[in-house]
Order: sequence, then structure tokens, then C-alpha cells
Amino acid sequence: MELDYIELPAVDVAVTKTFYADVFGWDWTDYGPGYACCESTVPQVALSASAAVAPAHDAGAQDAIGPFVLLSTADIVDAQSRVTAAGGSIVSAPYDYPGGRRFHFADPSGNILGIYQSGG
Repeated sequence: MELDYIELPAVDVAVTKTFYADVFGWDWTDYGPGYACCESTVPQVALSASAAVAPAHDAGAQDAIGPFVLLSTADIVDAQSRVTAAGGSIVSAPYDYPGGRRFHFADPSGNILGIYQSGG
């Protein structure tokens, strides 16, 4: 088995779609007013207006609450700039961890995700 699909809650599907399109260039297919899917990512990522956003961990914390989605990048500085320019907020500033550097951010719906860069 392999991970195939991740569904994120979206308080406002349109705003959240725009955020991920601006940050990562993801394209979306709408499946009704409260649901959209980006089928070009692996795994696929969907947004659902009927799902509930999980509580956020404390600002600056390095441990997530519940499952944690972590995306990779070759340029963590650029990724952080893109997140903030698109309206996301940085929850945990970039920090070193075994294997590289990462930061956590909140999307416009309040989902907490992370971006990491391998290496030192």
C-alpha cells in the first residue's frame, strides 16, 4: 500500500485553492462548491469545506498535533517567502532537525503544514 490522497479542511475553498496555487503552482478541479482536488500532486491533495480544521500547535513548537503534512523544497528561503506572500503565516520559523531544515506554516483555513529542505 502507498499513501494516495490527503484531504485538508478548507474554511473557504476558493481562498485556500488560491493560496496553494500561488505557493506551489497547484491546479484545482472543483467537484462542487465545497470540494476541490489537485490531481497533479502525488499524493493527490483535496480541500473540503465540510471537514473540521485541527487545533494548531503552539507558535514556535516543533511538534505537530495529529498527522502532519510535510512538503519538500530545494530552497527553504524562497518557500517561506512564497508562503507569506500568498497570505500564509509562519507558525515555527525555520529550524535545523536531523536531515535538514524545516518550518511550519498555517494556510488561510488554519491547517498547519511544514516545508523542509534536505541537508544542512
